[in-house]
Amino acid sequence: MLHWQVGDVRITQVVELTTASLGPYLLPQATPEALSRLPWIGPFVDSDSRIVLSIHSLILETPDRVVMVDTCIGNDKVRSYPRWNRMQVDFLERLEAAGYPPERFDTVLCTHMHVDHVGWNTRLVGGAWQPTFTNARYLYAEEEWAHWRVEPQEYGPVIEDSVQPIFDAGLADLVGADHQVTDEIRLEPTPGHTPGHVSVHITSRGEEAVITGDMIHHPCQIAHSDWSSSADWDQTMSADTRSKFLARYADRPVLVIGTHFAAPTAGRIVRDGVTYRLDY
Repeated sequence: MLHWQVGDVRITQVVELTTASLGPYLLPQATPEALSRLPWIGPFVDSDSRIVLSIHSLILETPDRVVMVDTCIGNDKVRSYPRWNRMQVDFLERLEAAGYPPERFDTVLCTHMHVDHVGWNTRLVGGAWQPTFTNARYLYAEEEWAHWRVEPQEYGPVIEDSVQPIFDAGLADLVGADHQVTDEIRLEPTPGHTPGHVSVHITSRGEEAVITGDMIHHPCQIAHSDWSSSADWDQTMSADTRSKFLARYADRPVLVIGTHFAAPTAGRIVRDGVTYRLDY
C-alpha cells in the first residue's frame, strides 16, 4: 500500500491485483526487446521483461471529503476474461485495513467505464447488484455515459451490473469532463482511450498531482507516446492526447500517478533527449 501527500490531500493506493498477462494484448509494441532499451523501466516489468500492470483504486482524502478514483474489477461479475470471471478477492477488506470502509466515501470518480474501472461500484447482495459505496455520489463524464449506453461491451455486461444499478439507485451524477469536484480536485479531459475519458488533477497548497487513468497504461508509453493501446477507442486521438500531456507536464514539479503503474506507481515526467521518462 503506497501513500502520497499533495498539500492537504492524502492519496492512498489500494491494489486489487497485478498482472503481466495483459501486456501482449494491450501494448503489442512493448516487446521485451523494445523494453530492454529503456534503462529506467525495471520496476515496471517482470523478470522476462514483460510489462506489469497494477489494477488499483486511488483514495483522495481532503480535509472534508473522501473520494475514490476508479473501483477496479469487482467480485462475482460474469466476465469473458477467465481470470476476472466471477472473481473472488479481498479488496473490500484491504480498503477497511487502510482505514476506508465503504461507508466513509462521499464521492466515487470513474475515469472511464471500462471493466477494470467500475467493478466495485456494485456488489452482489441477495442476488442483485447493489451500490457498494452507499453514502457516495458517483460522478461520470456525460460523454462517457452517452457512449457506453449504446456501445457493445467486450468483457461482459459491465454497464448492466456495474453502472446502471448506480443510476437506478439515484446515486449517479453526470458531469462535464472538466468538472471541479472539490476545491482541490478537478477532472481533466484526456479523450482517446474512450470518448469521455478523464484524468484527475489535484492541487493543494501549491503542490500538484495528476492521476492518469488509461490515457497512459504503462510507463513505457512515456518514452513512446505513439504506442497506443489495442483497447483505445481512437488510437490516433489517444496518442495525440498523451503527447500533449507529456509536453505539458514535463520538467515540472507535478506528481504523475499511473492508474495501472506497478510500484512505485508515481513519479515526475522529465525530458530524456527527444522523448521523456518517468523519474521515480
